[in-house]
Amino acid sequence: MQARIMNGENGKDSVSCTRTGPNKSWSFKILYIILIFLVLGLGVCILSMNMIRYLGLRNMVLRESSRLEPCHDASNTLECWIKPPSNLMHNMNDTELFWRATFAPRIQEYPYKRVPKLAFMFLTRGPLPLSPLWERFFQGNQGLYSIYVHALPTYRANYSTSSVFYGRQIPSQVTEWGKMSMCDAERRLLANAMLDLSNEYFVLLSEACIPTRNFTIVYRYISKSHYNFLGSYDDRGPYGRGRYDRRMEPEVTLEQWRKGSQWFEVNRELAVRIVEDKVYYPKFKEFCKPACYVDEHYFPTMLTILVPHLLANRSLTYTDWSRGGPHPATYGKKDVSKDFFDKILGRRMCFYNHRLVFLCQLFARKFAPSALEPLLSLSSEVFGY
Repeated sequence: MQARIMNGENGKDSVSCTRTGPNKSWSFKILYIILIFLVLGLGVCILSMNMIRYLGLRNMVLRESSRLEPCHDASNTLECWIKPPSNLMHNMNDTELFWRATFAPRIQEYPYKRVPKLAFMFLTRGPLPLSPLWERFFQGNQGLYSIYVHALPTYRANYSTSSVFYGRQIPSQVTEWGKMSMCDAERRLLANAMLDLSNEYFVLLSEACIPTRNFTIVYRYISKSHYNFLGSYDDRGPYGRGRYDRRMEPEVTLEQWRKGSQWFEVNRELAVRIVEDKVYYPKFKEFCKPACYVDEHYFPTMLTILVPHLLANRSLTYTDWSRGGPHPATYGKKDVSKDFFDKILGRRMCFYNHRLVFLCQLFARKFAPSALEPLLSLSSEVFGY
């Protein structure tokens, strides 16, 4: 009996041992598989994070590259760099645009045949009602000019594909009369025009401006001048020095304060000076606010301080302030006649390359939309185009 019991216990123990062995083996296998999955999962997570970072950085680089529109490796040739942008619309902000626009070669001789162009920059609110007159002015002079239009951001032009103004609108921002946003728009026009390396001369105009001479005369007059045409004079009255704020010192002193018309004609050297400025801009933005109209003082003062020897100290755009008030006279349909232009352009004399000449102005303003019809009928006889 005792032997049976012992044998029974031994049998029980034996059975128990044979059952426990496989359970432990399966437990180790499950733990091993879980461990492998954990290691693989961790590896996949690390790889995914690195891929996301890489792709994110790559996409950011590609996005930034797209914004700055560099040459692709396949077309990284001289022609690629000198070719003007095919599309004026871009997504660069002003900081990026100004930085890129101020790229300038140190070697003065160009390694290709460069024909200097005039960049006509229109600062407008919306449409150009006098565009048919300008179309006639530009006709037959392709390759010698470029056109840029800064209008309100919401404005969408509707020119035909055959128009010289088709596709010439640049990215813009809201502009307020008499405030720094006006100068911002002018700098924005300059910077966009400077992206075309063939543009050597830059003419600022409004939708109310007209050309009073034909293109050949305008091109020769501006391109042959030793000086840049920007009004700059010392007005000692309340509308000149009276607008000066002594907090602009030491960058700008009262004796350096200047006034002038905002409508200018400058070359690329001065365009770079205007766009790259970070010394005088903050002072004018902070301390020249209405009734200090910054567009009448910023560029004249800054350029007189920096490069007075390059300025003719006069504009080529006729403007009539004789009627008084904050805005010049506006001419409509009833004003326009041959005698009218003989009177306003007259035979006044001015200095051109140190010589006295009778031709002093190439443009005039302000003309209302109603003046278009008589202007077109007179353009051939009076303006020569």
